[in-house]
Amino acid sequence: MNHTFVIQSPESGSNGLKPLGSRKEIVERLSKLNTGPEREGEDALFGPGVRIDLPPEKDPVEQMLLTIVEEEIAYLVMMRISRICGWKILDPETGRELNP
Repeated sequence: MNHTFVIQSPESGSNGLKPLGSRKEIVERLSKLNTGPEREGEDALFGPGVRIDLPPEKDPVEQMLLTIVEEEIAYLVMMRISRICGWKILDPETGRELNP
């Protein structure tokens, strides 16, 4: 069974969650980490061991879902995404934040 995490900004915004960025900014940022959509404009981004789902038709993006698809490499990729992008990754099952 695949494990799913939530990616959010470490800061709060005026109305709750602070946006991670626009869809375009997020796709560009993650492309530098070998993660992106199979076709332009898709909501699912694929990277080494992970799948990241953007909320459909939401811009700017406040949170995303990250699903582990290949456990052997996914945790290193997740920590790298968190550290380089400055995002926090939460485990919704435990409420625990993963720290890079």
